[in-house]
Amino acid sequence: MNIIDLVKIFVCVSFLLYSCRSDLRTRTVPNELWGVVFVAALPLVIADVMAEGKGYLLHTAVSVVGIYLFVYLLFRLNAFGGADAKALIALAFIFPAFPSLSVAGHELPICGVPPVNIFAFSTLVNAVLLTAIVPLGILAYNLCTLSLRAIVERPLYIFAGYRCRISDLRGRHVRLIEDYLCEDGRIRKKFSRSGSNVDEIAVKRLENLESKGLIDERVWVTPGLPFMIPITAGFVSALIYGDLMFRVVLLLL
Repeated sequence: MNIIDLVKIFVCVSFLLYSCRSDLRTRTVPNELWGVVFVAALPLVIADVMAEGKGYLLHTAVSVVGIYLFVYLLFRLNAFGGADAKALIALAFIFPAFPSLSVAGHELPICGVPPVNIFAFSTLVNAVLLTAIVPLGILAYNLCTLSLRAIVERPLYIFAGYRCRISDLRGRHVRLIEDYLCEDGRIRKKFSRSGSNVDEIAVKRLENLESKGLIDERVWVTPGLPFMIPITAGFVSALIYGDLMFRVVLLLL
């Protein structure tokens, strides 16, 4: 087992866990973190280049440039956060290819290295696939807490969000699933595709509508998922199991 790869894993796990903690608490990750990660990883990358030669350097360039272009496109499409993009670029630099690991005589990853041997890309694919667990968890929660009437009224909402008391909205990282439009003294609920921001002004407006009896005390909200958590899960699953999409394709074939 390559000792350099073990140190790299320690560096990656450390910055990923710190990023998860920060993302959970504030939905942001300090920019200073990425400078620390680069300084910590640079000697390890240089050591790998010296040991493995120009081929490793070329693979690193392909990995970093490829991931940079891909995540930049996602960022411009508002499908990705800046911290998520920087985390994947850092992973592409530290691990341009799958590391060679063995535990108790077993080679990792379990399902082998995919044809496209770019570790950061497999991490991203795994992260996206693992986020599918979130709607299932939300569904299970709603089935246990909602009345049959509430489920029948909004059957599609039960996969995307949950009902929350207006008085409990402050301090939560959520968005409103519905906009509340006042027309002729009545409230019309309109589905919001991207979700409406929940700030102090929005909460006070909802409280005002509730006090007038125009809306219920509970509103539908969708949680803001800190994507650093799926990225971390994608990293660990890629190390141990491999590329989940590649495995799915093999099973289908």
